[in-house]
Amino acid sequence: MAEHPELSAQERAGKAFPVSWDQFHRDCRALTWRLNDVGPFHAVIAITRGGLVPAAIVARELGVRIIDTVCITSYDHTRQSDLKVLKGVSADTKKLGEGTGKGLLIVDDLVDTGKTARLVRDMLPDAHFATVYAKPKGRPLVDTFITEVSQDTWIFFPWDTALSFQPPIRDGAA
Repeated sequence: MAEHPELSAQERAGKAFPVSWDQFHRDCRALTWRLNDVGPFHAVIAITRGGLVPAAIVARELGVRIIDTVCITSYDHTRQSDLKVLKGVSADTKKLGEGTGKGLLIVDDLVDTGKTARLVRDMLPDAHFATVYAKPKGRPLVDTFITEVSQDTWIFFPWDTALSFQPPIRDGAA
């Protein structure tokens, strides 16, 4: 589940972890190296929206041509709310995974509290679940990830940020 920069700094309270496009691409390739020994996979399923970019990179690197999405929302502009499935996995993709997800790869950018991951796991219990980043509460729901960050860390993904001056850490920057 992607995090949302429209929340105020006080609402985000925690450590800032900005991720550049270059770093994110390297992390996605590192994830793919780990997944290469786990597959092969029949299809990649991206959890939208945050999982779209890593799913595209992973699918390219693994040579997987079938990419599907599961679309879930858990934010109402500025605060987290109940999960809502906007679009499930297609019947064709489910069939490839024998109905339970066997041989399917689910990809997301981050597992945070695990609420979204739990919902998707319930849909496809035998799928392999991979994220680029993991926080402690959601980590047990993920099979493969690259970097664990503390629960109070706020990840600023490259698609959510713009280049701007940042004061030095010694001057009070997070």
